[in-house]
Amino acid sequence: MNMELFNDLTQFILETSIKYKIDETHNISHSMNVLHLAHAIYETELQTNPSIVAHKKIIYLAAILHDMCDKKYMNESEGLDEINAFLNYKITPDENAAIASIITTMSYSKVKQYGFPDLGVYKRAYHVVREADLLTAYDFDRCMIYHMKVNHGNFKDSFYKAEELFEHRVFRHADDNLFRTEYALIQYPRLHNQAMDRIKTWKKILHI
Repeated sequence: MNMELFNDLTQFILETSIKYKIDETHNISHSMNVLHLAHAIYETELQTNPSIVAHKKIIYLAAILHDMCDKKYMNESEGLDEINAFLNYKITPDENAAIASIITTMSYSKVKQYGFPDLGVYKRAYHVVREADLLTAYDFDRCMIYHMKVNHGNFKDSFYKAEELFEHRVFRHADDNLFRTEYALIQYPRLHNQAMDRIKTWKKILHI
């Protein structure tokens, strides 16, 4: 991905985040974190699945754009139309369609409801992007900040809602067989333990 395209991408994300009031839990910072994790997973996958190199651009673009049509902030179809319009002429129609297929089927809720989609040759690319996003979910403070935004700054309620989400969702990722890549399977235990320690520390700070 060249610097000119990356510059356009970041500008698009910044403008979209302002337009739809996407907060720091899902805006440019999160996009960059998912991109870095997708890169790490991609490089690990490349060792055993060299054919994935053909989908490198799709992986990177889907990783950085995946929340720019998030239904928590906007109408998903409207956001997807804007992503498609932005990518038009920058990539091929097939690549654009592949990215749309990945980012509209990769959320936790959709996977739990519908299972993994059949994306054919883009199957590995899909899991790379999806698991990169899934690994960022282990950031407990990010989860708590999101609930603070929803609950208008109520810290106590936000902490308990985040803790509940981790207990019933995040800490069950592995048991739910949501990880398929070698990188995620190696990394998630460390992230799991970090999140548990974070929760314990918050309880000490808050005396709860």
